[in-house]
Formats: sequence, C-alpha cells, structure tokens
Amino acid sequence: MRLGILGGTFNPVHLGHLRAAQEALELLNLDRMLFIPSALPPHKTDKSIAAFEHRWRMLTLATGDNPAFRPSDLERHMAGKSFTVNSLRKLHEDFPGSDLFFLVGLDAFLEMATWFRFIDLFRLASIVVLNRLGYGTEDVLAFLVRHLAENFVQSGEAVFTHPDFRPVYYLPSTRLDISSTHIRKLVAEGRSARYLVPEPVLSYIHANCLYGVNGINGE
Repeated sequence: MRLGILGGTFNPVHLGHLRAAQEALELLNLDRMLFIPSALPPHKTDKSIAAFEHRWRMLTLATGDNPAFRPSDLERHMAGKSFTVNSLRKLHEDFPGSDLFFLVGLDAFLEMATWFRFIDLFRLASIVVLNRLGYGTEDVLAFLVRHLAENFVQSGEAVFTHPDFRPVYYLPSTRLDISSTHIRKLVAEGRSARYLVPEPVLSYIHANCLYGVNGINGE
C-alpha cells in the first residue's frame, strides 16, 4: 500500500489541508491518506489549541465524504509528546510492507532539523514537500545537502534520491492562503469563516463555542 500521511494540530482542519491531501493522493498515486491530529504537539504550547476530542471530531466531519481520506487517532494512544518519528514507526507496525509518504509544508520542512531524531524520518518515509510561492527545488536540495548528505541526486524536476534515504519529493500544489490561526481570529472577532472550512466543521465550531471571544476552546 502507498500510504500518505498528513499530520498537524488541525486547529481547525481547513480546505487548504484537504486540497493539498487530494492533490498529493493523485500526483503520487497513493492508495489512502491518513490525517493524524497531534495529541501533544512538541513545538506548540498555544493555549488556544482545542481539546483533542474536538479536533478529532472536526477532522472526522471534514473527511467523511472522501473514501480515500482516513482520520487516525494514533497519537491519542501514544504516551508522551507527539513526535513524528514515533508515529511513523508505529505506522510501519500497523501497515507492514506499506510505503509511507509524509506530507509537510515547505516552511515546516525547512525547520525539520529541529525535530526529534529528524534524520530517521527520511529513512522511515518519503518526505513530500508541498511547494510555496517564492521557493523552489533549490531550497529543498540546499536543506538536504546541509543537514543530511551532500550526494543527493535530483531526478526529474522535483525528486531527490540518496542510497541511504527514502526519496524526497517537491510537490506542486494549489496554494490556498488559508491558515488555522486566521480562522480562529475570525471566529473570535465574530466574523465569518465560511468557505475556509467545510460547512460541517464550521457548524461544529459554533455549536461547541470553540475559539470564542472569551477564550473558550472546549477544554
């Protein structure tokens, strides 16, 4: 199985997440895309992060109409902080023989050297870097050469290979300028977040008073 993985806080999940996942699914010929909400994000201490159950429920609502999309509560059942390397190892146990493709935005990719045991990530999964305006393949290659190994080879337009690591892809994707931070700000200000998140997610946010002006986050 060719298994895509999109992790994040999903606070809340929005159309940018869903569109990026769909394009990766098609361009890389993936069989399934797992959405894995972080239980205890190691790089975030923001108190506006909604409780896991709310983020999980919103993700379930957002992906329910796509049979190739599967939410996974893997990290809810793992002890300690939600380190990506541990999640990928667990996925290899749960899906033996599968090829893993880990999606990451370019901003996050360029910070991966700060992640826990980050070099192991490039052995456990193919890293799929989602493009960003103003950046290109040269930025991906520069990171790989600086932090992993000098002799990466660029194959085709946007695939980087090395005998010690899984392939790294620089994937063209539709850039939707949507952020969870902006959505939370809109909600807190009493403005509409319609057309930024799926309608069932928007209804859930309002029904559960998430991200409100009084700092309510459903915890």
